[in-house]
Amino acid sequence: MSLYEAIERRRDVRAEFTGEPPDDEALTRVLGAAHRAPSVGMSQPWDFVVVRDPATRERFAAHVADERASYAAGLDDKRAATFAGIKVEGIREAGLGVVVTHDPDRGGPQVLGRATIDDTGLYSTCLAVQNLWLAATAEGLGVGWVSFYREQHLRDLLGIPPRVRPVAWLCVGRVSGLHDVPDLERHRWRSRRPLAEAVHHERYRS
Repeated sequence: MSLYEAIERRRDVRAEFTGEPPDDEALTRVLGAAHRAPSVGMSQPWDFVVVRDPATRERFAAHVADERASYAAGLDDKRAATFAGIKVEGIREAGLGVVVTHDPDRGGPQVLGRATIDDTGLYSTCLAVQNLWLAATAEGLGVGWVSFYREQHLRDLLGIPPRVRPVAWLCVGRVSGLHDVPDLERHRWRSRRPLAEAVHHERYRS
């Protein structure tokens, strides 16, 4: 699969997991791709917590369900009806979870290139997530990014130090197939903007 094919085929997977985890070799390749992401000052601020334990995943899934319900309660009736049909996670169904964390202290107090924009460290961790996602797609694996959680809950659940930020719980596993159209487009929640709207020349166009 070419890079462009992986980008085109990448999906946020929720309902298509078969329950089969990636084999150890494929998982190592995917994590290796994530670990090769560019990072400001070569700080490599990420870590990867591989979560296989069903009890841990069940506790996290219950927390996510509570947060989903809280979000749904704030929607108007029409939006709530649409949201009710959208599955937002595959924590139980996926083969395993990979939690990507960000350590702002990694690389020391004077990271080359971070002096004026501190968030470049966090951006670097997000690049590791993207590398992981594209590599998993090329391996025929599905990935789903869970965002309905409180960071402190995930810190407590996995013993993550207070200074370290949990950036993503990624559901990873074998899938029955990938949809041609992203879920949120299929459910008419939101559609993709045309590229022409996102490209500006010389100055930002309001």
